[in-house]
Amino acid sequence: MNNDYETPERTRERLRQEELLNNPFGHLKDGIYRTQHGSLVNLVSSLGWKGTLILIIVIIVVLIVAQYF
Repeated sequence: MNNDYETPERTRERLRQEELLNNPFGHLKDGIYRTQHGSLVNLVSSLGWKGTLILIIVIIVVLIVAQYF
């Protein structure tokens, strides 16, 4: 098998990653839309590590506040 051949799955992933680099906020909206249909991976990948960290911190703060009320 030729090593230069790219499978359709890898092509889609490569194009998705290139779009993420070129338009991060537009991709964020798309990731949020996809999470409504059950794909948390797309949300996390569209947020990046900083956005994911902020999301986790917000969830923890909400859970702590919810315990007191």
